[in-house]
Amino acid sequence: MGWVYLLIAGILECLWAIGLKYSDGFTRLWPSLLTGVLILVSLTLLSLAMRTIPVGTAYAVWSGIGASALAVVGILFMQEPGGLIRMLCIGMIVAGVVGLKLFGETTA
Repeated sequence: MGWVYLLIAGILECLWAIGLKYSDGFTRLWPSLLTGVLILVSLTLLSLAMRTIPVGTAYAVWSGIGASALAVVGILFMQEPGGLIRMLCIGMIVAGVVGLKLFGETTA
């Protein structure tokens, strides 16, 4: 269940980072409130995942999911550059996350 929590937490990290952009420095009420809720839920799920996944692995996967997902969202929907080298770098982040899942050890 820890990996499910971690996956959802990583996706929420991407969403709250987008929320930060639309909160305009926390000057807009509803985007700021939504961002705060997403941060709390994401960190809660991350902490639940850390019950069974080592802290270093969990944090690296959480941030990797958020970073790579947000980079792809930026390319697809926010007119950010998406050249070949950038896509290869995102692919390396994804490969690292997959590697941590496949070769990492969990504790019971």
